[in-house]
Amino acid sequence: MTATDRSTELITVAAQAAADKLAHDIIAYDVSDVLSITDAFLLASAPNDRQVKSIVDEIEEQLNKQLGAKPVRREGDRDARWILLDYVDIVVHVQHSEERVFYALERLWKDCPEIDLPEDAKATRGKGAEHAEQQAAEEADLDGELR
Repeated sequence: MTATDRSTELITVAAQAAADKLAHDIIAYDVSDVLSITDAFLLASAPNDRQVKSIVDEIEEQLNKQLGAKPVRREGDRDARWILLDYVDIVVHVQHSEERVFYALERLWKDCPEIDLPEDAKATRGKGAEHAEQQAAEEADLDGELR
């Protein structure tokens, strides 16, 4: 099973909105084969709490404006270190850069296919993604050595 066209459309609009607010390390995963509760995850980062909130607000506004989508749940507003938007078809995670490196969600979903994003969203890769990719590569090497 792959993510639905609706999920892909939601991911594309959300990724573009995040990029427009200068989010970095934007990546999307098709998790439909491993999770029954949602089709896709979008991950994005920002260097401070204020920007995390700004990115989330823009994603919410653009998904509502362009696609009439509203989240069924929004969590993490109080601290603004990791805000989650649940649209049922997709789940958006916007994290402070420190949380992004610490929790390294990319490691959990590295076996899931990436969803192609708009070019300017792809161009916003930063240290958090590089660190997570390096960590995943090191773990894969370690797994290979242990076998």
